[in-house]
Amino acid sequence: MAESPEEVAVLVQRVVKDIRNAFQRNPHIDEIGLIPCPEARYNRSPIVLVENKLGVESWCVKFLLPYVHNKLLLYRQRKQWLNKDELIDITCTLLLLNPDFTTAWNVRKELILSGTLNPLKDLHLGKLALTKFPKSPETWIHRRWVLQQLIQENSLPSLVTKGNLGAAPVERIHRLVQEEMNVCSEAAGRYPSNYNAWSHRIWVLQHLGKLTVKVLLDELSSTKYWVSMHVSDHSGFHYRQFLLKSLIGRTVTDKSILVQNQMVNEQNPSLQKEEESAGAEAACAEEQSVDLPRHLEEELELCTELIDTYPGHETLWCHRRCVFYLQHHLSNKLPLLNAMVPSVDSSDETLNNSHHSPATSHMAQAMDVDGLNESSSKQGYTQETKRLKRAPMQDSLGPEMEYRFIDKVLSTCRDADQARFATAYRKWLVTFLDQ
Repeated sequence: MAESPEEVAVLVQRVVKDIRNAFQRNPHIDEIGLIPCPEARYNRSPIVLVENKLGVESWCVKFLLPYVHNKLLLYRQRKQWLNKDELIDITCTLLLLNPDFTTAWNVRKELILSGTLNPLKDLHLGKLALTKFPKSPETWIHRRWVLQQLIQENSLPSLVTKGNLGAAPVERIHRLVQEEMNVCSEAAGRYPSNYNAWSHRIWVLQHLGKLTVKVLLDELSSTKYWVSMHVSDHSGFHYRQFLLKSLIGRTVTDKSILVQNQMVNEQNPSLQKEEESAGAEAACAEEQSVDLPRHLEEELELCTELIDTYPGHETLWCHRRCVFYLQHHLSNKLPLLNAMVPSVDSSDETLNNSHHSPATSHMAQAMDVDGLNESSSKQGYTQETKRLKRAPMQDSLGPEMEYRFIDKVLSTCRDADQARFATAYRKWLVTFLDQ
């Protein structure tokens, strides 16, 4: 085994070269790992490549990591010169073994900005590092920096001849989003409650996916199975809460714009044709979010099923609180939009005939739109009113159903934690509804 500085230098140079050759032989390596091996038993390379898996025998790490680390620091201190190829190889080796070494990522940033290094290769390197270190914060931070470079206007044209992103800009962004979703899912599965992975996923939706209704609904559907298999993962359920909140915010905004455009068109008929295309886009976005109450109801049903199947998990009860709060929030938001719909003259009379609580009367207003429009002009009867009149009455039935669910859990469960969480949820429910 190498012990002298000269022998260590020869060993490290050979290992770094073997890693570079492994990536050249197989550009589709998708996972790295350490092979437990206390000492070198054979006179062979410690780098093992099997199919798309790259392994490093553990005995060489104690020589390899300090050597490349010190060499890179000497370069940053301008005490030793390294050419661009050497920098790429050394930083690659170093980051595969220690991805939280910020200096190495900064060197690669400089190489990307100088045009020496393809940013797509850094995305691949980060993906590999995350298979071994799925929570590495520096890797996620660098990944976001690279993505920002890719979506800049000046960077996109240069990618046309550099591999798999040589399509139209919209399609390139779509592929980036899909790739990032896959990377986040894999990292979240490798490390429980991986806050860094889920936070990165939210960032991608905000900056690449633009939080469109379609993207939000797709994510809500695609993560349902994942959270069902990871019922104690707070970060995964927090991500679904973010999706639901964003979906409500985006839908309410789209509906507000649509209603305002309708009012402007009725007051200025000459502008109706000019606003036709904008109204069509808003209606399209609205069409994708027809049943917001239904999505929240399905989320509540998912909570019920998981709580019954996996008793004693506090994450599920915390998520249920958020979903119920969003139901209450939504029932107060949509009727406000209904009040903006023109030609609804008998709303006051209808509301005066109701005998519900204030929160219930808000939803009753939405439920009575169908009857109100019988005396309304045809222009006032829009797709907006169709959606509002189909909304279920959440506030009148929601609390009662929640109390029934809590009583059922307390009467049937044998798990002490489950009973404690159900009791805490009931206390929260009483406090929240009394506000």
